[in-house]
Amino acid sequence: MDKPTLAIIVPCYNEELCIQHTCHILLDLLDSLIDKNKIKNDSFIYLVDDGSVDNTWKIIEELHKENKRIKALKFVRNFGNQKALIAGLEGVRNIGCDCTVSIDADLQQDENVIEKFVDEYLKGADIVSGIRNNRKTDSFFKKVTALMFYKTMNILGAKIPPNHSDYRLVSKRVLDIMELYPEKYLFLRGFFNELGLKTVYVNFGVKPRFAGKSKFNFMSLMTLALNGITSYSVVPLRFVAVLGFFMAFFGFVVGIETVIEKIFWHNSPNGWATAIILLCVFGGIQLFCLGLIGEYVGQVFREVKARPRYIKDVELK
Repeated sequence: MDKPTLAIIVPCYNEELCIQHTCHILLDLLDSLIDKNKIKNDSFIYLVDDGSVDNTWKIIEELHKENKRIKALKFVRNFGNQKALIAGLEGVRNIGCDCTVSIDADLQQDENVIEKFVDEYLKGADIVSGIRNNRKTDSFFKKVTALMFYKTMNILGAKIPPNHSDYRLVSKRVLDIMELYPEKYLFLRGFFNELGLKTVYVNFGVKPRFAGKSKFNFMSLMTLALNGITSYSVVPLRFVAVLGFFMAFFGFVVGIETVIEKIFWHNSPNGWATAIILLCVFGGIQLFCLGLIGEYVGQVFREVKARPRYIKDVELK
């Protein structure tokens, strides 16, 4: 396979403390890969400013003036990391590239693994996914919730490898296929894993963050998880149907038992405490099921409105 034009996508949100350092490291990496004759010299970096409110965009503009290999897009407001990634994928496809790698702005993901990504691409892989070696840098709570997320997604049918992240390389063929998916809330991890194209997994280490704080919190991760579940599985809806059947069956059996006691033993139903407990339990289950169904209805509602995934403010090419 001929050496490719590589685009490196970097979503940014309030990254004024590290974006300059990150760009210099990635430019050095591109130069190294060019010197090794693995990529073309028109390879570039594509920054997506997800509505930062600090000096991130001002720094990006200065970097672009210094080096035209740094290209960028700015949103009018914050749309979220997944939208920024999608915008990056669509942006580099429009500019022109043979393959693209997405990486976080803090470079906690080992950027030197990009060379291995490119090597696998040259061997014929369309998708090269990064898999974290471990979660030593995460808190205990984040480790547990991440494990639960991957276990749940696999049980529900979305076969996502554990510790898989948005650090990956995809070919132009994948970018072209992505154009066929018009859904506004595309869950990228599920999308790339369901395509069936040749996929290779490469392990990488996680470094301490260079500067600043992570922009991901519990609510953003929970939103990502719910989007993944409602986008790629209807198993929870089937679970609700089965649970409803067993609740109805239980109620029917209890009703028959009460009628028999009344007719043959003349016993009046008693046990108010038990009745109240059962009422609360079943009421809670019903509310949970309504909430679950509501998530799917909300997903349909958002898709039907067909609002744009993001709105561009400025693009530097």
